[in-house]
Amino acid sequence: MDNGASSYRRFRDEGDESGLAEIIKDYRDGLIFYLNGYVNNIYVAEELAEDTFVLLGTKKPKDKGIGSFKTWLYTIGRNIAINYIKRRARLKENSLDDCQELISEEENLEIVFIKEERKIMVHRALKKLKPEYHQILWLTYFEDFSNKEAAMVMKKSVHNIETLIYRARKSLKSQLEMEGFIYEEL
Repeated sequence: MDNGASSYRRFRDEGDESGLAEIIKDYRDGLIFYLNGYVNNIYVAEELAEDTFVLLGTKKPKDKGIGSFKTWLYTIGRNIAINYIKRRARLKENSLDDCQELISEEENLEIVFIKEERKIMVHRALKKLKPEYHQILWLTYFEDFSNKEAAMVMKKSVHNIETLIYRARKSLKSQLEMEGFIYEEL
């Protein structure tokens, strides 16, 4: 049982507010950047992560114990992001997401989070990949999910995940080479 599960159980079963605070502290940043891969807007990703934690705090859903707590939490966040995208597509709204100032601020936040120049290049190349490739690479390399955990989050088989990782790495390598990235080995 990982720390997130025990913190959540303390919060849900015993009403210990510090359990929820620990979860938010431990998983907030990673969840935001994972959700940013879906919505391509750091501010919306922050709101979606907040919605995820609000759902935990108010509805207190039960973890079925199928995977790790982190897998379960990211799955909830993913579902909230998908619902947001569907609502937004239905409304066909023109929002401030396209404002150039917000995009430059988003890049500044990413630069603060990813300090080294090589990591910035990899991050930018990731954004140019298909969303599915971006998602699998983010889960496996930045969030250290196993193939099985990533398969659960993405609702695919482990074999499909292995194939997807292979194709995503190949696509990332190609993208990085086009941008003149010098690397030892991916």
